[in-house]
Amino acid sequence: MAQEELRKEETLAMRNRLIGQSCKLFYSEDPVKIVRARGQYLFDENGKRYLDCISNVQHVGHCHPAITKAAAAQMDVLNTNSRFLHDNIVLYADRLAATLPQKLCVFYFVNSGSEANDLALRLAHQYTQHEDVVVLDHAYHGHLMSLIDISPYKFRKLAGQKEWVHVAPLPDTYRGIYREDHPNPGQAYADTVKDLIEDVHKKGRKISAFFAESLPSVGGQIILPQGYFPKVAEYVRSAGGVFVADEVQTGFGRVGHHFWAFQLQGDDFCPDIVTMGKPMGNGHPLACVATTAEIAGAFTANGVEYFNTFGGTPVSCAVGLAVLDVIVEEDLRGNAVRVGAHLKDLLTKLKARHEIIGDVRGVGLFLGIELVIDREKKTPATEAGCSVIGVCPLYIRLKEEDQICVSTDGPWENVLKFKPPMCFGMENAELVVQCIDRILTVKHLPDNYNSRTHSQKLLKYCSLTSSGVGVTLSKLSCR
Repeated sequence: MAQEELRKEETLAMRNRLIGQSCKLFYSEDPVKIVRARGQYLFDENGKRYLDCISNVQHVGHCHPAITKAAAAQMDVLNTNSRFLHDNIVLYADRLAATLPQKLCVFYFVNSGSEANDLALRLAHQYTQHEDVVVLDHAYHGHLMSLIDISPYKFRKLAGQKEWVHVAPLPDTYRGIYREDHPNPGQAYADTVKDLIEDVHKKGRKISAFFAESLPSVGGQIILPQGYFPKVAEYVRSAGGVFVADEVQTGFGRVGHHFWAFQLQGDDFCPDIVTMGKPMGNGHPLACVATTAEIAGAFTANGVEYFNTFGGTPVSCAVGLAVLDVIVEEDLRGNAVRVGAHLKDLLTKLKARHEIIGDVRGVGLFLGIELVIDREKKTPATEAGCSVIGVCPLYIRLKEEDQICVSTDGPWENVLKFKPPMCFGMENAELVVQCIDRILTVKHLPDNYNSRTHSQKLLKYCSLTSSGVGVTLSKLSCR
């Protein structure tokens, strides 16, 4: 019997009663109830269509028929514990191996990016017999306890930094300690890691791993300077550690010209461990760790069996294989190159029209625009952004007025980020930029706009940050 659909108000009331309040909704003041989706579009209970610029999990598009067909067909035949012998897991591992450097030839299938990163930590600890980990400032690697410990984005709000975790500066050439005018920012930022390792050694401790997102996302859609990863890997390996590349957000062709974002650092660069997740199953819970035979051998040698009941099941691997097929058959990497370049170009032109846009950065369909109060000082434009576009922040107005779903990131939540499904088209890019342009153009503010009233509304709806720099966008209301 079909379940009768609840009214939106009923759904929200039940969620507030039954689901943990720390599990936040997008647009929490007025959440969107999505009941179906296709491609790059979401549809609410009234049939209203939203353009999805958020869902990097639905990598090849929502509800892609080839993916659902593959999942249903395999589910109809067999879905069982991955400890039974089956073709799908080895065929899928072989396909993944073809996308990676040759030395990354051993795979462990799991269910989520968090689980993959936790396993990567275990592999690194077992192989090196060391404990300490170097991470980048503002990093986020997952929600398990072990990953909260290596995620400054999280642990600074909780118990704080563990003695075995060491935080290196985020290699941000826009607002970091070494910027675009530095002659060699990649080397300069790598040397901060070298100095950190030396400090660790002086304390009598040893490095197990350097753990980094290939393109830091929570940090603000950061594009790392050339040469950074190879030099860091050199320093970390000299200290007896391994290099872990977290591709959970950026893998599977999102950057366009390369299948993996770490490959942006050069054809000769190869991590020791690569973790992957989100886009891998197009919404199906599928993730993986790839590593070398040597590291895998050390993990086996500890004598403790490793198994994962649901990681790499026949259905999961059938989905994974179908995703790889669609990426190739629909030339989604080529689409990321073409549409991403067009979107970046349009946003760069928009920057010339609006002083509030301090930086446009990204590659492929991984893009961000950073809003600033003052381009010279690069002060995060959280509060100024509200002042320019009305009480509602930009991402809320895009949802309310244009049915475009985007979100923000960065330490001050002032970076508008774009990580849409890979089928995102030229017309979608043009629409997004046209709408942003309209909202940021002051002449489009309401005729009855009053700066004194607006300031009072800001005080009512905006929660000042502890630094006094701006406001927390998530606290704002459109009402």
